[in-house]
Amino acid sequence: MDSTKNILSRLLQLTPIDFKDENDEKYERCCSHVLNLTNGLSEKEAHDALSVVVCKNSQSHDDVNLGLLIAILIDASNAPRYYRDLTYLARDGLSLVLNHLTQIILDKFNKLQESCRNQLIWLIKEMIKNSVTAVDGLCYHLLRQIAGGDLSAKNVWLAEALLDIFIENRIWVEKFSFLIATIVFTYLRLIVDHIGPKYATLRQREVDFCISLLREKFSECMMIGRDLVRLLLNVARIPEFEKLWKDLYSNPTSFCPTFTGVVHLLTMRTSRRFLQCRLTPDMEKKIVFLTSHVKFGHQKRYQEWFQRQYLSTPESQTLRCDLIRYICGVIHPTNEALCSDIIPRWAVIGWLLTTCTSNVAASSAKLSLFYDWLFFDPEKDNIMNIEPAILVIYHSVRSHPVITATLLDFLCRIMPNFCLSLKAQVKQGIYTSLRHILEKRVLPSLSPLFDSSKLDPELQVLLKETFPEFCSPSGIKIDEPLRDSSELMVKTNHTSVVNNTEHEAQFSEDEDDIPLADKLRIRDTKFQPIRETKEDQIVIAELIQQLNDNIKQQILSLQEEKDGETRCEIMEKLLEAVLQEEFDQDVTSTLGLCLAQILSDEFCRKIFPAEVDDESIEDSIGTPLFVMFRNLCQTPEDDPNRQPLLNILAEMSLQQNRLGYLLLYFLKASKVQENRMSSYKDYVNTQGSWAPVTRNSETKDLATCLLSDLKMCQEDDVRMFCYIIPDVYTQVSFIFHSFLLSYFCCRRVLFKNKNICFFHMNRKFYLFCFSYYYMFKILARVLNLYTDTFHFTKLHSLLLS
Repeated sequence: MDSTKNILSRLLQLTPIDFKDENDEKYERCCSHVLNLTNGLSEKEAHDALSVVVCKNSQSHDDVNLGLLIAILIDASNAPRYYRDLTYLARDGLSLVLNHLTQIILDKFNKLQESCRNQLIWLIKEMIKNSVTAVDGLCYHLLRQIAGGDLSAKNVWLAEALLDIFIENRIWVEKFSFLIATIVFTYLRLIVDHIGPKYATLRQREVDFCISLLREKFSECMMIGRDLVRLLLNVARIPEFEKLWKDLYSNPTSFCPTFTGVVHLLTMRTSRRFLQCRLTPDMEKKIVFLTSHVKFGHQKRYQEWFQRQYLSTPESQTLRCDLIRYICGVIHPTNEALCSDIIPRWAVIGWLLTTCTSNVAASSAKLSLFYDWLFFDPEKDNIMNIEPAILVIYHSVRSHPVITATLLDFLCRIMPNFCLSLKAQVKQGIYTSLRHILEKRVLPSLSPLFDSSKLDPELQVLLKETFPEFCSPSGIKIDEPLRDSSELMVKTNHTSVVNNTEHEAQFSEDEDDIPLADKLRIRDTKFQPIRETKEDQIVIAELIQQLNDNIKQQILSLQEEKDGETRCEIMEKLLEAVLQEEFDQDVTSTLGLCLAQILSDEFCRKIFPAEVDDESIEDSIGTPLFVMFRNLCQTPEDDPNRQPLLNILAEMSLQQNRLGYLLLYFLKASKVQENRMSSYKDYVNTQGSWAPVTRNSETKDLATCLLSDLKMCQEDDVRMFCYIIPDVYTQVSFIFHSFLLSYFCCRRVLFKNKNICFFHMNRKFYLFCFSYYYMFKILARVLNLYTDTFHFTKLHSLLLS
């Protein structure tokens, strides 16, 4: 016999950078031990020598068995002899050997030498002949190693080799129901790949074998569920499957007495194990790592590697379907993962959709994404299966509008085109999915999505015809968002759009699609009404229905009433009703969303009066929003009734980010004397404590919130800013420093001169003429901004001049 050198290299194809793991060293050691014991001996002498060693202890038994296994894989000429010794010497029913074979198949199959892969198939055949227990599990793992969308010689060889095993051992196969279903699931998928003339013989064998199992063992195949129908649709034009389809419709009981028809399958959710089996173990590791360890925004290099490895060939287009079904049906992140900055599932799926270059592959990928929608049943199905699709649509509106449009168009057209006789059931399933999405707050409303002006007019008409229940009334026009280049992107929760209204879909590196005119924009001193973003304009009819009767009635009255004084009275009654209830977070969020929408006009109009006097100031705060502020200020800090109101305001601020500086304005205008800023501080603290269950994953401190609110105020209405800034400084002077006040002073001085263009570029850099820069420097020194003794009336007068 050959020497025992280089055992590992005879087993595995190792590169210079590969290192030997613990198992590799064990394989090498045990095989060397066996070969040294038997070297130069006859078969009988070798068997006797091994028997003596095996009887010593359990460790020796395991070492000999493992050594014989590796010897079988690396030495084809002596493999029958080693296998015979193995069956005689093993006292554990070959369980140790089966465990190591499983590890080799899952972790090292791609590294096995070609001769070793052949020996592995030979060993499986021998074990089946000898009825070794649990070999069906090895066959399942080998089926997983057949990659979809891969026509490499190694992959086609494995598909053919396993097919030979199953055909030759048909009686053995029929003993294992799950193996039958897995074989059918795998080869129905592979038939689609084997379409070329080169694979005609293999394809016909696959077709014949699948047809045979489906007709004779349909009860076992039924366990696959709805994905069996999806795979059968892909091969429906093959004559044998065309006939099978006719029989499924015309005579379903001929397949199985309990089978009532195709709908029976479509209402059965597919087990995760079937979806998992169409990804190789290596693919699965990469996808799981991507969706559980890679931060959102850092995924590009991982996606590029994955694409080069698995998605770079024309035939790999079909693999997208397998990946999307796996992500939707198997990867269900925990709440902790959903609240983290890990890349969400919808972003990975969006990236996969953008890599589709074939229309057929794109259509199949979209069907895979929406497949669980078609016959969705909340009692049987999981919201996590349908969540990625709606989030891909939502988050693609701005950065990838073509993706949104094609997905919505597909959703509309799949109803009548999936199956004419099942049109009503498909429509019901999709409607049920959309209602469940709203119920679980994946999206607060669908109308901003379905009514988006980013969509083609024809598609908008189709959506209104197909989903009238989820669209806004035809008379309501929702404006496009006024996108300010100074808006900050915040870290957000990936699950619900209530928690994630600003995160954009970034399937790869996005190009900035803000027009140049918006990037370099002249600032004006006049107040411009701020149009609400379409995403924030929520149709709240369905949200109102979630509230209890008393509060619901007050909300409806507030929504319908136009008279200002009456609306203030209704708000008082509403707040009284709120204080009588015990709210959980969901109800508080719902109420906050409703109020933010109903009071949206107060955030868009000009609040600060043109002529400032006591009467005009008092009139300016005579609206329902300021009624809420007044109740907050009048409620003692130690009163438990104060917290529900703070929670509602915190939720409203997520939809209306101008609420903060309007509260500051109220504190100044209402002339509250005692602890004037305590209400604002409590409001900020509530935002921080409210953050884990809302869209912001970062808590805010007082300085950050105050700076943000003041910056927004001076951009929206500089006169209001000048009115409130002295009072704010008096109350929280410890926050202010020279840079902050210099910043505001500089902004104001520049605004005063109509000939100076103030540009805001890339959210960071300010360009202005040098003369005003030096004026700003002198101003900062004159005002002695480093001291708290400075009388702010001087600055107030300067800014108003």
